[in-house]
Amino acid sequence: MRLAIILASTFVATSAFAQDMPSRKAGLWEMTMTYEGRGAPPQTMQQCIDAATDKAMQDMSAGPRGQSCSKRETKKVGNTIVFDTVCSTGTGTMTSHGVASGDFNSAYTVKINAKREGGPAIPNMPPETNMTVESKWLGPCKADQKPGDIIMANGLKMNINDRTPGRAGGPGAMPPGMPGGMKK
Repeated sequence: MRLAIILASTFVATSAFAQDMPSRKAGLWEMTMTYEGRGAPPQTMQQCIDAATDKAMQDMSAGPRGQSCSKRETKKVGNTIVFDTVCSTGTGTMTSHGVASGDFNSAYTVKINAKREGGPAIPNMPPETNMTVESKWLGPCKADQKPGDIIMANGLKMNINDRTPGRAGGPGAMPPGMPGGMKK
């Protein structure tokens, strides 16, 4: 559940960025998420993608359709993307600022500052989070993997194509790590 909360907050924070993110090279990507000041180890996962599943993951990370955001700004400067968002979470507000840099065919880094205001406290999630996501292309997907597979460090495996129909970015969409579609 903790990972689900972390991933959900990550997707809210990156909603503007996802819309303008360049397509990634097909194959196996490793993503390592590090949270500043938490004392927790980095969280690592792998994603096997092709063009269609990369787009589906971007659409999913853009947040639920109908999400109320008063600000969604993205600026491209060379190979750097800067994004700022202010979105309603239903019980409060999430404000985020991020910078993505690198080559989306081999390795890139995203640094995000996200602040929650209002709403109830969320266990193990402070009101302000600084996160770095480092992504690198590892090569072709492994023989037992198919596009859309997300493999968590603990071995849990899900595929975004196995989600319940109608959830693909629509109302009720569930980000990776949420119940439904996980395998071990």
